[in-house]
Amino acid sequence: MLSTRTSRPLEAKFTPLALEDVARDGMIEGYASVFQEPDLASDVVMPGAFGASLAARGARAVKMLFQHDPKEIVGVWLEIAEDRRGLRVRGRLLPEIRRGAELLTLLRAGALDGLSIGFRTIDGRTDARTGLRHLHKVDLWEISLVTFPMLTTARIAGHKTGRPTEREFERWLTRDAGFTRSQAKAVIAHGYRAARGGRDAGPRGATRDARLVTSLKRAANLCKP
Repeated sequence: MLSTRTSRPLEAKFTPLALEDVARDGMIEGYASVFQEPDLASDVVMPGAFGASLAARGARAVKMLFQHDPKEIVGVWLEIAEDRRGLRVRGRLLPEIRRGAELLTLLRAGALDGLSIGFRTIDGRTDARTGLRHLHKVDLWEISLVTFPMLTTARIAGHKTGRPTEREFERWLTRDAGFTRSQAKAVIAHGYRAARGGRDAGPRGATRDARLVTSLKRAANLCKP
């Protein structure tokens, strides 16, 4: 049995981020939330939960804060979008300001590795049997860099220090770029043409190929020294 919560206080959720890259100019990229994974507060963010909020507000209006402190604006979010895994974010810390420079140093050292979303619950339903609250619709206000993420998989994975291992690259191709395992192995062994294989000709095949190209361009960024 599900019960719907109607109150809408401002909440902070230390969510799932795997911050995959911290560039010298302060650019960061990763996940601020992961779908369908219970966090330490027994909340589960569902696919599509951020859609209406992002359509209405846009990435630039979602603030980048430190520890949810509105006085601590430390950068700007440039892209925020849902994909199959969760809420993917790309933004830039501002090393020109003191706090931004400090956080960049902490991220590179691995001393800071979490993200947290600040939001209002629009549609949250608690399952009386499991005790889990499923968040179907939220109004996203800010995304903070934090010390302790409530969702343990929401930690920053690291920063770019060189080329990924073959295992890391295969995991990225299947998990984030949407390749099947056999396609990923073909790309690693023989390059992009092998992944295309016997794809259909015509518009549908061209669309699929275009998506593969886009995915591989993203993957190429991981391989830059």
